[in-house]
Amino acid sequence: MRITINTFGTRGDVQPYIALGLGLKLSGHTVRIVSHRIFESFIKAYQLDFYPIDLDPREVLINQSLAELGNNTLRITRWMKENFRPVLREIFTETLMANQGTELMVNSALSLAGWHVAEKSNIPAIAAFLWPMTPSRHLFGAIGKLPPTWLPFKGLINYYSTKLFNQLFYNMLLPAVNECRQEILNLRPMRAREYWDMDAPQSTTPIIYAYSPIVVPKPPDWGLNQQICGYWFLNTADNYQPPKELSDFLAGGSPPVYIGFGSMVDHEQEKINLIIINAIAENNCRAILLGGWGKLGSGYLPDSILRIDAVPHDYLFPRVAIAIHHGGAGTTAAGFRAGIPNIVVPSFGDQFFWGWQVHKLGVGPKPIPRKRLTIDNLARAIRQVINDDKVNVKAAGISRQIQTENGVDVAVGLIEKFARLGKL
Repeated sequence: MRITINTFGTRGDVQPYIALGLGLKLSGHTVRIVSHRIFESFIKAYQLDFYPIDLDPREVLINQSLAELGNNTLRITRWMKENFRPVLREIFTETLMANQGTELMVNSALSLAGWHVAEKSNIPAIAAFLWPMTPSRHLFGAIGKLPPTWLPFKGLINYYSTKLFNQLFYNMLLPAVNECRQEILNLRPMRAREYWDMDAPQSTTPIIYAYSPIVVPKPPDWGLNQQICGYWFLNTADNYQPPKELSDFLAGGSPPVYIGFGSMVDHEQEKINLIIINAIAENNCRAILLGGWGKLGSGYLPDSILRIDAVPHDYLFPRVAIAIHHGGAGTTAAGFRAGIPNIVVPSFGDQFFWGWQVHKLGVGPKPIPRKRLTIDNLARAIRQVINDDKVNVKAAGISRQIQTENGVDVAVGLIEKFARLGKL
């Protein structure tokens, strides 16, 4: 079967779908991944067919301090409208071209044209998401601020925390989407009511979720068309050759702390560097600092901190004592898998959700929002983890459970079932 995976965003939004693509290819399917051109060499290294789209996600991130958006639903949806609406025509046009001849489409959360192209081309389509997007009375929304524990009607609050975000986002883009539907796809305009029904727990829209049920169990009010597979890990450590400076640093003392904020671009790099240097010094420990797209650590660093530009999480995380990160879905998954404590410093969107899941599971302190990060609270969080043996025991236990799962195999089985039966 010819399968096309449409995924957009940062590296963390793309990497799990490469793992899924490899699983589908091993099962005998022909797989194409549609994504940003900057990931071409990354994807082609795994011998997967690739269709490039020229939109560069770095241009979006570099112009916005995402910490200013935080987990404010209204600000996030406005920001998405401002950044997605101008490029929507290109996304629709390229997605239509990229999916010509495919027999099944797999669409990520940011594949904004996927469902519409599937309708136009009469291609079966399945959603594949990295965080919960189906409303539930038993699960607070992945994007939004946690309500106070004393509030009544918790079930309704949980349900509408997801429902209202989805609908706000859909409806902000609806005029532009309908313009693309009519002018590019020659389809009728959609009504807002159709979006309202699409994300319901009893919807016929098939959705597979790429996270572990150990971390977020399936809510009892979800239907059969929402299934949790387990994480989609891309194993890269076996083929990774660490630079000598990294090998020497790891061998030169006790396991260091990892600090990295992935693709998040911070507009206060000097301030962040100062916070990191002093928090590490206060705890008399060593650290490995990942530069990332934000070029973190590009200024002065003491000998106790090594800066590197890139390193696979599945190589490094088993070799460090603590992972301090932004709470991206992929980085959090890697921390769980490695069995190490996590300290989450979320900037934006679902990062807050994963930070709270880390704390809820007992493998890290409460998340520290990026806007509130200081030397004192980062140093205190590191000290708290170092002095709490229970955190390491719980992290090791979760790691053992996650390593018994094979999320890619489960997802492949569900995709093949959907292709045969039209349902999950």
